[in-house]
Amino acid sequence: MIARDTVLRFAVRLFVVIVVSSRSSSADDGGGDGGVDFIYQGFQHAANLTMDGSAKVLHGGALQLTNDSNRLVGHAFHAAQVRFLDDGAGGGGGGVVSSFSTAFVLDIVTVGSGGGHGLAFVVAPSATLPGASPEIYLGVLGPRTNGNASDHVFAVEFDTVMDLEMNDTNGNHVGVDVNSLVSVVSEPVAYYAGDGSTKVPVQLESAQQIQAWIDYDGGSSILNVTVAPATVTERPRRPLISTKLDLLPIFKENMYVGFSSATGKLASSHYILAWSFRTNGVAQSIDLRRLPKVPRQSSPPPKLLIIKFAAVACAGTLTLIAAAMVAVLWLRRRAALADTLEEWELEHPQRIPYKELYKATKGFKESELLGAGGFGQVYRGVLRRRSGEAVAIKRISNGTRQGMREFVAEVASLGRMRHRNLVELRGWCKHDQDLLLVYEFMPGGSLDARLFGTAASAAAAEGVKAPPPPPLLTWAQRFAILKGVAHGLLYLHEEWEHVVVHRDVKANNVLLGAGDTGAARLGDFGLARLYEHGATPATTRVAGTLGYMAPELTFTSRATTATDVFSFGALLLEVACGRRPIEPAAAGEADGDVLLVRWVRDRALDGDGGGGDVLRAVDPRLEGCYDEEEARLVLWLGLMCSQARPEARPSMRQVCRYLDGEEMLQEDATPAAIFSGADSSDLFGGSFVVSMTSSSAGGTMSASSLQGGR
Repeated sequence: MIARDTVLRFAVRLFVVIVVSSRSSSADDGGGDGGVDFIYQGFQHAANLTMDGSAKVLHGGALQLTNDSNRLVGHAFHAAQVRFLDDGAGGGGGGVVSSFSTAFVLDIVTVGSGGGHGLAFVVAPSATLPGASPEIYLGVLGPRTNGNASDHVFAVEFDTVMDLEMNDTNGNHVGVDVNSLVSVVSEPVAYYAGDGSTKVPVQLESAQQIQAWIDYDGGSSILNVTVAPATVTERPRRPLISTKLDLLPIFKENMYVGFSSATGKLASSHYILAWSFRTNGVAQSIDLRRLPKVPRQSSPPPKLLIIKFAAVACAGTLTLIAAAMVAVLWLRRRAALADTLEEWELEHPQRIPYKELYKATKGFKESELLGAGGFGQVYRGVLRRRSGEAVAIKRISNGTRQGMREFVAEVASLGRMRHRNLVELRGWCKHDQDLLLVYEFMPGGSLDARLFGTAASAAAAEGVKAPPPPPLLTWAQRFAILKGVAHGLLYLHEEWEHVVVHRDVKANNVLLGAGDTGAARLGDFGLARLYEHGATPATTRVAGTLGYMAPELTFTSRATTATDVFSFGALLLEVACGRRPIEPAAAGEADGDVLLVRWVRDRALDGDGGGGDVLRAVDPRLEGCYDEEEARLVLWLGLMCSQARPEARPSMRQVCRYLDGEEMLQEDATPAAIFSGADSSDLFGGSFVVSMTSSSAGGTMSASSLQGGR
């Protein structure tokens, strides 16, 4: 008897548990008015639920439509169809649409900076939603079905990605969809608090529980959509969306109700935590205290803790490696700046340590670069160990050790030269394959910059504010500069212990001192020899600047003092005329490049009977403010030095005697007499005779007798 009572009590308890469980997880009962009424207070024992795609019920009871993987689609529908139309009204053939009400709690969890794409409550004729696609279609429709009237699909979307193709309001909105994901009405997610006058925004991707209510009145065809965080205990009085919508053409007699979700390149985990639905009445309230939990990014598990420790260890190891690398780099830099002297280098004076030059130029920094040419780059430097003296440092890459010893010996020898019109070589340094020459710094810049404003042009080309242009050189300054350069060349050719051929006499290598009275000095003397030590003695590389190079260099490739005289002749004409040796034709002149020598000769011969005036070639910027005798002398000397035959050119000693006034031009000489018998090729193919008289000898001297000095 006692055993039978015990069995009976156990059976009663089991029945109660089954009934309560059934009522709490899935109640599918006919309402008192013949409608459908069910509630899922969690989905752990949901027997009347059909799922496909990525949808599944988690162990805790939450319905997961998608996880955070890419391009997923998940569907979950109530297994039984719901009747939405009266008999005979299916497919829009008449009748009345049943009123319905639904409430559910959603939760969207995003990993990283942003996810997608969202979820939707769906009423459709099929629970599988054929043709559905992920991403912007939310698994409801697809490219081929979107916008078709035959779909008979109604949805309310909770979209977390803004898509222009679907005319989305923003990336966080609720929209009402009819046969298309282009919403007929949409609003940013929010709820109206209190009496409905205050609108509070709600973020779908906030990993918070959000409750939604969707109510449709079949009699008035009014659709209301309301949302609020689950922390809001009472349903807002004012809906977020309230619109008139006739669903009679959309609904069939029997339809499925449920949810759809999708991800794309952006992904989130989409959850439904509870759901109630009813036709012809208000859906049952959801007990928010019994909502299931969803996975969160909580405190790191032990595995992640191990990873953290490993990361700290790796960071420490990397720090030690970095410190070791810094030490190695410091040692390598110290070794790179150290000088490895060969025994023969100790034989030559004026050597400056490389480390001192490296610091003087701030590591050969670009901002210290003064210029660059065919022989290398020139940097400004300050030798702080030598009373802060400013110097110009030329860095030349030889590329080979062959001939370096002989060249250093020659440079060291040139360093002994002292002349007021030569830039002084202060020292030298050999470092690996580089040779560095240290000159005195000339603050006045180059003659080329003063004549043509090349510094301002370079600044304009680089988009930098150009410095103010220097004042125009007066004739007296120009004449003094030419005399100084002439005496510097004379020293190189005849007055020093060795003959030195400069090979690159030009305005850019004539440097000026500070102020208007600064002396002119010729720089870069002897550097061309650097390139010859690696070749056989019988062969010479042609070096120089176009317009200053003597014509015989094309055939002989041998530089002589006469080739320097030719370059000086081009410099004479350039300074007097204010024009470069070769430059494009100006307006009114013949097409092509203009050769300055020929241009000056034409001015001298132009006129009746060949009696032109050579002074017409003088720089017009001087506005006539010049000494005519000096100008005529400079122009005639320029033409004499520019003769094609080397033996017809004067020596630098003779040039200096004319410039110093020790010899002078014949007073009664006329252009017609001077150029009599000369044709247009004389300047470059033969010689023209220029009669001159020597004040010291009292006789007449012709160019043919001016055999270049040494």
